[in-house]
Formats: sequence, structure tokens, C-alpha cells
Amino acid sequence: MTDTKVIACVGVSMNPVRPSYFVARYLSMKGFTVIPVNPGHAGKMLFGQEVMPDLASIDAPVDMVDIFRRSEHVTPIVQAALAAFPDLKTVWMQIGVENEEAAKLAEDRGVQVVMNRCPKIEYQRLFGELRMGGFNTGVISSKL
Repeated sequence: MTDTKVIACVGVSMNPVRPSYFVARYLSMKGFTVIPVNPGHAGKMLFGQEVMPDLASIDAPVDMVDIFRRSEHVTPIVQAALAAFPDLKTVWMQIGVENEEAAKLAEDRGVQVVMNRCPKIEYQRLFGELRMGGFNTGVISSKL
């Protein structure tokens, strides 16, 4: 994550109680440029960025694609990401999302793949923020 600057978040929700919303919000608060992708909310603004209808509509380089979609929907998303972003570094599938076929497509192109993990939780774990808010419970959460 230290090389990552721009994240396309596929399946992001406009609802602040949804995990995709608060993970994308957290990452944007940590200095990442988060480009929300959701055809149902295309054209709206979220975290200072226009919500895009699909990955092909993003005209900026993207380092990481964070996927909040069910496992069976991941392969076409990864195919679109590989086509749109020649310098893509990471495909990240959220907690509960795993797709070996999509992972192989990305890995064959030299793209790092993370499955069944949350970048917010991993960021907190790697950068010592699990104690945020004054609590040292040892519990890892995907919430802010």
C-alpha cells in the first residue's frame, strides 16, 4: 500500500453505513485519491470525486482496484481493470470476495492480488492504527 496513490473503488455505496462507503472514506481521509465506481450513482460526487459508471470511464492512472462485488462478478471487473490501467499494481478483493480465475488473470500480468481482506483493516494493522480512539481492544474492525 505504500506505493499506492490512486484507488478505484468498484461497487462503492452512497450509504454511509455500508462497508464500501466507510472503507472508501477512510482511505480518502488517509490521503489516497479514491475514485468511486458505481453505475447506479454515476455523475454524483463522493469524497470530492465524481462517481464513475465503470472503470473504462476513468481517464487517470489507477494503482489499485478495490472490489466490493460478489465473487462471481469479479472476473469481468479485473478484465476491465487490466484493459484500462496498463500500470495497475494491485487488485484487491474485499472480505468474503475470492475469485481464482480473476486472480490468475491479474497475476499473469504481474499485478499483485489480495483476496478476502480489507485495505482499511490492513492499513490500520500495518501502520499501527488499531488503537485509534484510545481503545486497545485488539479487535480488528472494518468500521471507522
